Amino acid sequence: MNDIQPLRQWAIGVALCLTLTHSPLGTSLAYADSAPLQQALTQQLTAVEASRLPLAEFYQLREGKPAWQTAPAVESLVGALNSLENDGLVPEDYHADTLLNEFQRSKSGGNTAQALFDVKATESLLLALDHLERGKVNPRDVEPHWDSPRPERGYSLLRVMHAVEDGELDKAIALVRPSSGEYQQLRDALKQHYQLANLGSAPYLAAREESLRPGDEADDVVVLRQRLALWGEAELMMADSSAYPLIGVQSASNRRAFDAPLEAAVRRFQRRHLLQEDGVVGEQTRLALNTPVTTRIDQLRVNLERARWIRPMQSAEPRVWVDIAGYRMHYVRPNGQHWDARVVVGTPRRETPIIHSTISHLTINPSWTIPPTIMREDVLPQVRADIDYLARKNIQVISLSGEQLVAEEIDWQRPGGVMLRQVSGAGNPLGRVVVRFPNDDMIYLHDTPARGLFQREQRALSSGCIRVEGVAELAQMLLQDTGSRYQMSTLLSGGSDRNVSLTQRIPIALHYLTAWPNAEGEVEFRPDIYRRDATLLAALRRPV
Repeated sequence: MNDIQPLRQWAIGVALCLTLTHSPLGTSLAYADSAPLQQALTQQLTAVEASRLPLAEFYQLREGKPAWQTAPAVESLVGALNSLENDGLVPEDYHADTLLNEFQRSKSGGNTAQALFDVKATESLLLALDHLERGKVNPRDVEPHWDSPRPERGYSLLRVMHAVEDGELDKAIALVRPSSGEYQQLRDALKQHYQLANLGSAPYLAAREESLRPGDEADDVVVLRQRLALWGEAELMMADSSAYPLIGVQSASNRRAFDAPLEAAVRRFQRRHLLQEDGVVGEQTRLALNTPVTTRIDQLRVNLERARWIRPMQSAEPRVWVDIAGYRMHYVRPNGQHWDARVVVGTPRRETPIIHSTISHLTINPSWTIPPTIMREDVLPQVRADIDYLARKNIQVISLSGEQLVAEEIDWQRPGGVMLRQVSGAGNPLGRVVVRFPNDDMIYLHDTPARGLFQREQRALSSGCIRVEGVAELAQMLLQDTGSRYQMSTLLSGGSDRNVSLTQRIPIALHYLTAWPNAEGEVEFRPDIYRRDATLLAALRRPV
């Protein structure tokens, strides 16, 4: 929105009343004869190009008075901006590294230089607040499927102005910083990883032909202990207290043993990294253990940015959200209860997109109209090799007008305008329940006959839609929570393709997060299955 015209109108009014307005001395007015400086400030503001930042509103609330004309005020601002490093933002983007020097230079440069500095300092604060509230990066610039508008400013500029007047910029930052527990846990983790980076690294675990297993005794076990200690298992480097009298003799040999406490620590590490939790250090576990601290810092920064994008999904309102990279689905019910389930998501070739929508209806005992991509890439090669494939899979050939066709009469090298539909039943990939919500990608939640896949740690296995463990239970809760008279037990015993609308729509979001707290409050580091982190990290690193 272009706010330059109201800014000029306001500035003219301020200029007319400058000589009539007097204020008691305060933090920002501890200087003689403020009228010339206010006039210079007015001139600077009228020259500012149109901005989405609320500069005009900020100075209107201050009645045209400057905000950053004392060293304590500027020092408070710089301290607040530097604190944003633990939010994954770059303080230099907001001139935290130069503001104090520029302030000192402005004091000897006259009213124009002081006014110019005041506007720049205010812009730095307002830009930092905007990035902290909504994210530095517009999600549409890095996520082609992003389908939700960026929210408008939600914080009180008046309260920010009061914090500025009081010299308590940390309060201004706290007004805007996301308040969810998940965000704070990510922020705490980033702070801890910065501390780890300052402490230095540990030796890397060398590649081995054979995995390290419980019961092994080797020098590599000592390195394993060191790597796990780096990642928070410091007690693994402590000697056995029962051997204290011989600590100099026994501690080194004890550390070479892959004992039960070490196995438990390996399992905890594997759980936090979505690896097979078997206590065995194979190739994948070794690679995760050897990940540089700086890589984890980048991963946390990227996901703090994503957390700023999805603030509405961290509220207490009823909602369903799918944690794509975490292979989990969460339902916050109207009564505040939480229901979680494991899910299977799209492969790297057929990614599950980010979606914001509302659940509209259920389909019970669904048939499956095979999507064009799956038909072209998966089904047609099978049909061309063996026409009986269609009968074995209970797949019907349908014309575009809905008429059933004879499979043997179709030229499967050039099938033209036909569709394939798999009838409902035990072998149908959609199982017995589909949860539907409007979106442009034909994505939905559904049941599956292949329930063994939920036992895998890595579950990027579908063609894009989300298979939900226990989806019938979810469907029953959705019916109950929206006041429906239907019961799943009755619906499932009925015919095929029964659509049941919800009397109230439930918000749903599908999000991609490669670092996120689990139910125990531990931050999990997940594989970047869709290779999206690098693009967002590059955008975060780009100077403003």
